[in-house]
Amino acid sequence: MPERILVVDDEQIIRESLGFILVKAGYEVSQAANGKDAANLVSSETFDLVVTDLEMPEMKGIELLEHIMLNSPETMVIIITAFGSLETAIDALRKGASDYILKPVEFDELLAKVNLLLEHKKLKVENQTLRRMLHKEYDFSNIIGKSQAMQRVFTSIQKVAATSSNVLITGKSGAGKELVARAIHYNGPRMNNPFITVNCGAIPETLIESELFGSKKGSFTGSTGDKTGYFKAADGGTLFLDEIGEMPLQLQVKLLRAIELKEITPIGSSASLKIDVRFIAATNKILLKEVEAGNFREDLFYRLNVVEIQLPALAERQEDIPPLVEHFLAKYRRELNKNILGVDAEAMRLLMNRQWKGEIRELENIIERAVIFCDGDFISIRDLPDAVPGAEVDFDEPMMMLGEDRSLDEAMRFYEKRYIASMLKIHANNKDAVAKALKIALPTLYRRLKDLAIVIEKK
Repeated sequence: MPERILVVDDEQIIRESLGFILVKAGYEVSQAANGKDAANLVSSETFDLVVTDLEMPEMKGIELLEHIMLNSPETMVIIITAFGSLETAIDALRKGASDYILKPVEFDELLAKVNLLLEHKKLKVENQTLRRMLHKEYDFSNIIGKSQAMQRVFTSIQKVAATSSNVLITGKSGAGKELVARAIHYNGPRMNNPFITVNCGAIPETLIESELFGSKKGSFTGSTGDKTGYFKAADGGTLFLDEIGEMPLQLQVKLLRAIELKEITPIGSSASLKIDVRFIAATNKILLKEVEAGNFREDLFYRLNVVEIQLPALAERQEDIPPLVEHFLAKYRRELNKNILGVDAEAMRLLMNRQWKGEIRELENIIERAVIFCDGDFISIRDLPDAVPGAEVDFDEPMMMLGEDRSLDEAMRFYEKRYIASMLKIHANNKDAVAKALKIALPTLYRRLKDLAIVIEKK
């Protein structure tokens, strides 16, 4: 849909000429012969841009500008002025006009200004949309967890988000530390400023100082230009230092200085730069033990650890696994365009009883894989990887057990017998539970047990 422009000028030939040029450029154009008519149009319709003369009967351009700023502040305004009225045009810029153009109007110049302003507006709207999406994505409600352990985490996040205090997030790898850091940032006073992530363990030790603090051209071999470091890039916002326990000792001194003095000195420079940065650090290590071992500075630990948020392992919040599974299922159902209704009871039981060494990240990976391989309405244990205990069904028995030249019916009977036997073992011979897991009626299960000669051992 083309952008809408209103051209306002009491001289018909100028008004129509500008309108013709703008229509030819692909814009939708309306016209008004004076400021009063233009004000009425702005009050009743939506325009992306108004191009208006300053000196007009009924209502002058400045008055029209004030009306637009009050009633339609998202509409941009270009003022057309004579050279002698340049001071008035500058006053119009102070009152909210986006730009001005001198008479006689050069059409190429006008089109360049219009294109630039409307492109800027489009980028601004896209940026605002992205920010709203970010705020929604990292809203507290999107951190899944109903357990008491997670409720305590939510309380801490809500309290600390409203401040600019430094935070230390601890927990196992894959527990969601970056998600918590983003929730703190995007729900706090710095939400509209940068959130910069640095993995202290992923940057080579020879480069990490220049990456963090920046450098001047020629300050070291291979330095071909000035480099803005992560600290300066995060100015006004939040710097998230992931895996802080991996930071080299010599750099910990410079980090401590940056936190205490709120300034940094790029490599090769003698001038310090002021910074306004909130620090959020995360680690899967026990930093106090690292302090005792001499691997981490005690003074830096206490500077970072103003507030500590400890993320519980999945083993401590088992009741959160079903909602997490549903969350990831909804995500990958949408991304992979699969119409999967849910996870069956047996598969969910296995997921809840698993020891999640990789925490939430591992759970998400397994659900993504299950969605890929699931061909039915519900994810079952057949769709889970062999790494999930109990998920594997041993179908790789050598075919020689069947003998040679067996029919398909005999092979199917062989594997059906083994599968039902394995389900009985999983459910401790509870036939009701087995029938439910197999999605068959109980009488049908009894018939299959008899037909397949499956003997249930009594305890």
